[in-house]
Amino acid sequence: MQTGSLHDLRPDAYEYGWDNSFEPALEVESGEAVLLHVRDASDEQLGPDSTAADVAALDFGKVNPVSGPVYVKDARPGDTLAVELLEFTPPSWGWTAIIPGFGVLADEFAEPWLRISRVEDGVVRFSEQITLPFRPFPGTLGVAPAEPGPHSIVPPRRWGGNMDIKHLGAGATLYLPIGVEGALFSLGDTHAAQGDGEVCGTAIETAMDIVLRLSVRKDVRVDAPQFDLPAGSTADHVRSSHHVCTGVGPDLLEAARDAVRATIAWLGETHGLERQEAYAVCSVACDLRIHEVVDQPNWVVGCFVPKSIFEGR
Repeated sequence: MQTGSLHDLRPDAYEYGWDNSFEPALEVESGEAVLLHVRDASDEQLGPDSTAADVAALDFGKVNPVSGPVYVKDARPGDTLAVELLEFTPPSWGWTAIIPGFGVLADEFAEPWLRISRVEDGVVRFSEQITLPFRPFPGTLGVAPAEPGPHSIVPPRRWGGNMDIKHLGAGATLYLPIGVEGALFSLGDTHAAQGDGEVCGTAIETAMDIVLRLSVRKDVRVDAPQFDLPAGSTADHVRSSHHVCTGVGPDLLEAARDAVRATIAWLGETHGLERQEAYAVCSVACDLRIHEVVDQPNWVVGCFVPKSIFEGR
């Protein structure tokens, strides 16, 4: 548990983009901890009783709010901000959606779809058939870009942003290059579970409270995000047996799309999932991995399906 001084960022301190002209909502000394009350990616447009019609009606001007920004004293351009992720408060529910126009197979899934999951006892109840381990992390972490003006939350960049790295859970430390005085750190898009790739465009999206520590490192130089993981953290993600579908071809993105298509088909044939649900399962539970990029002209991508999700573990 966190001990010592803890700053509480007020719940209404959030923005819908990156901009180095935003006024900081909180100032902290380097090395101090902060409690963030993070809103879900829909900014409360979706709730436990929502339907696919609510997905279709989303106001995209109010999605992916990020809590902050937090000004870290003595942070200067060229320094590095170390973000230690300390604690996550479990939510009680989350949502997963297929949003028209979004996702790695957006051209094949034109209709909105929504699943509300329960989060309880250290697991995520995605359906009566599928249970996921509760593995919380923030999808979006970043500092204000050095470049002036507003910037979209959605694409990641060298300053961080919507990276959706599921390994950034409790115990991880993220290193970000600092582009402006004070760093102006923000965080959002908290998830209860996700597969590597987040292929349908959403994970188990939740609101969540997070405790983290922000430290200025003048002895570390990074030009893009880097991170440290505690021993055993990656092994925890691969204890299950797996079924793996591959995609092979001269384009990595198309190989990834082929691997996802094959996984959707396998989930339907083997477990009876309808196509939209199978696509969502690929996003919340399955991991995309690059197997090789040296045997020209074709590369290989695998989509790993953990069989434990069907065993209630």
